[in-house]
Amino acid sequence: MMAAIRAGELGTRVVLLEKNEKLGRKILLTGKGRCNITHAEPNLRKLAEQYGKNGNFLFHALSVFGVKDVVNFFESRGLKTKIERGNRVFPVTDNAQDVLDVLMRELKKNGVEIMTGAEIKRFEKEGGTIKRVVLDNNEITARNYILCTGGKSYPVTGSTGDGYRIAEKLGHNIIELKPGLVPLKIKEKWLGKLQGLSLKNVEISASQNNKKITGRFGECLFTHFGLSGPIILDISGEIGDLLDKGEVKLSLDLKPALDFSTLDERIQKDFKKYQSRGFKNSLRDLLPQKLIVSIIFLSRIDPDKKVSSVTKEERQKLVRLLKSVSLTVEGLMGFDQAIVTKGGVDLNEIDHKTMRSKIIDNLFFAGEIIDIDGPTGGYNLQACWSTGHLAGQSAGNEAKNSR
Repeated sequence: MMAAIRAGELGTRVVLLEKNEKLGRKILLTGKGRCNITHAEPNLRKLAEQYGKNGNFLFHALSVFGVKDVVNFFESRGLKTKIERGNRVFPVTDNAQDVLDVLMRELKKNGVEIMTGAEIKRFEKEGGTIKRVVLDNNEITARNYILCTGGKSYPVTGSTGDGYRIAEKLGHNIIELKPGLVPLKIKEKWLGKLQGLSLKNVEISASQNNKKITGRFGECLFTHFGLSGPIILDISGEIGDLLDKGEVKLSLDLKPALDFSTLDERIQKDFKKYQSRGFKNSLRDLLPQKLIVSIIFLSRIDPDKKVSSVTKEERQKLVRLLKSVSLTVEGLMGFDQAIVTKGGVDLNEIDHKTMRSKIIDNLFFAGEIIDIDGPTGGYNLQACWSTGHLAGQSAGNEAKNSR
């Protein structure tokens, strides 16, 4: 949509082909229906770094149409924004539909023709250029083509990987596709009893062969199959790569703000407060009720044992447990639960200054189809806005200048 809007703004005739019967199905799901449109990071280099080793590719696109440009795009069209915890930017209405409505109005304003239910069968090319795109019962000839079909995540929205197959048939290399920003399956079955519990301000770290590889601080969510939530999604890509090399262990610190001795002192105060009660009733000030049963199970301390009878060794074992709950990663959940797709069209085959294919002269790329992905918090939509705007601008300018 952003690519079509920008090309239309430049006065070119644009046709937007949409496989679904309506535009923007995935936008309506983002940010839990609120649409986290971008991340308020003013430093361009820091912003690009968040996309990992491929972040440099995005630098030009972000400089042409960055965070401030995205915010201005929506605010100048009547949709005010706000910055929330973690510098995440949302519409003040907390409604993703309002974001989609702005885009729909801009498409109409700029004369973009929209064809829904338009599933591409194939591109026909001659030499190094595309001559036409063939649909079920129609074909369209254009000067330039922008392929921005999304990835494979949330296939119920229509993102079934069509763009990768098309790009590959046109001669492009596709970097291995993996689910990104995806929940983790955990081997320990006791975790399932915590389904629905969300913990804020915890720390998760991943290790392999007893060597810590990476970690995150923030919010974690327990599910029936394992773990989800922002810190889990953000770490999932690195864990996916590690799993290719062997077993990955997680360590969950439930009280990262307290070191061992401080936490021990805190527990001693609680034990003194509840000294006449059973151990199972002594942790209510420290942990959510739903978590207490599991921690008692893991501590192997008799739940009915009087707090005054808990030994120093047992107490310190409890402290170690709270500072490092050990878990084993069984695997990643699939594309049906992934927020983004890792991998995609090889960046070596795309001109970062125009988003033009280096293989097909009149083909451009934008969005999740290319080998770019970022963490949660608005980064992935920002990449879509930036690459879409740049692709639309490049294709539109060329079409306009070659008339």
